[in-house]
Amino acid sequence: MVIVIAGKDRGQKAKVIRAFPQESCVIVEGVNVVKKHQRRTANNRKGQIIERAMPLHVSNVMIVDPKLGTPSRISITRTKTGVRERVSTKSGQSLK
Repeated sequence: MVIVIAGKDRGQKAKVIRAFPQESCVIVEGVNVVKKHQRRTANNRKGQIIERAMPLHVSNVMIVDPKLGTPSRISITRTKTGVRERVSTKSGQSLK
């Protein structure tokens, strides 16, 4: 879960559908939706207007703290077994 911190959809909480690490972008469910006009084709596809979620830059979203429900930064720590774990900096709770 992330919260949008900048742009026209500021304040919305939603799930990340897809991430593009090379471009530093994420697609968030129901956020940054645009209308795309689709042309009719010969092989039975109707002409219509489709709503699509477009990518957002990762600097415009923050991870939601699972305990508090507010935006939080994360830190990477190692457990006693040596496994890397993402931890919320506000509450100290593990993110899974």
